[in-house]
Amino acid sequence: MRMAETISQALKQATTRLSGLPLANPRLEAEILLAHVLDKPRTHLFAWPENRLNVDLWVRFEHLVERRLCGEPSAYLTGCREFWSLELKVTQDTLIPRPETEILVTRALQLIPVDAVMLIADLGTGSGAIGAAIAYERPACHILATDISEAALAVANDNFGKLGLDNVHSVHGYWCTALPSEAPFNLILSNPPYVASDDPHLSGDGLSWEPANALISGLDGLNDIREIIRTAGDHLLPGGWLLLEHGYNQGEQVLQMLRAAGYQNSCTIHDLAGIERVSQGQIPW
Repeated sequence: MRMAETISQALKQATTRLSGLPLANPRLEAEILLAHVLDKPRTHLFAWPENRLNVDLWVRFEHLVERRLCGEPSAYLTGCREFWSLELKVTQDTLIPRPETEILVTRALQLIPVDAVMLIADLGTGSGAIGAAIAYERPACHILATDISEAALAVANDNFGKLGLDNVHSVHGYWCTALPSEAPFNLILSNPPYVASDDPHLSGDGLSWEPANALISGLDGLNDIREIIRTAGDHLLPGGWLLLEHGYNQGEQVLQMLRAAGYQNSCTIHDLAGIERVSQGQIPW
């Protein structure tokens, strides 16, 4: 391919090449990759479209485009992803934070008064996205972020430190077994694995690059949710809440499990398109 001489030409070429990727926004992805190579914000691309690229920059950009065409997600290529307006480091040890998980954060914040002093657990924190967002919005609260993956916790800790969040701390362990029994929580929330092992979506764009143990949870996708519901109540104060992100068709099953475990005020929260995203339950007073 002929070398693109300017930012505008490079973006046009890359957008055309990336247009064949399923579920992708080719222009946006081209902008993200080129801005990363230039070490500039995306606004720089719009302000200086006729700036010339040297050979080294063009080769590096082309290399990233080739990797993206092979299915590697842009977030792993750049090493970062924005979530809740926070720029987070991500690696292949962590799930890539997704916009729909902001619904989980939004619901949690609705349950936490602005000046409240609460103890909150973020189970399976991954990159730390959920814990960081809540710690940022509710500085009087203390958040304990857990994960079974020490590599993921290292990424989360990097993010907490970079963001200057001293009210969130991490602990290694499996779901609720990582939580201290002597410190009952006001709120436990999680975006656990919830994809069935034979789900055809697993072959979709980018998913094969993400850690399987952060995506897959048994034959029906509910193994980890069952475990969290089974054990979380022992760590919640009376009136405490459990919030769980889950798949688009799992709301009724999760509600049944919450009710069977004795949770009250259970319901499923949908996104603006009416898709099931989060279910909640409250420990009786």
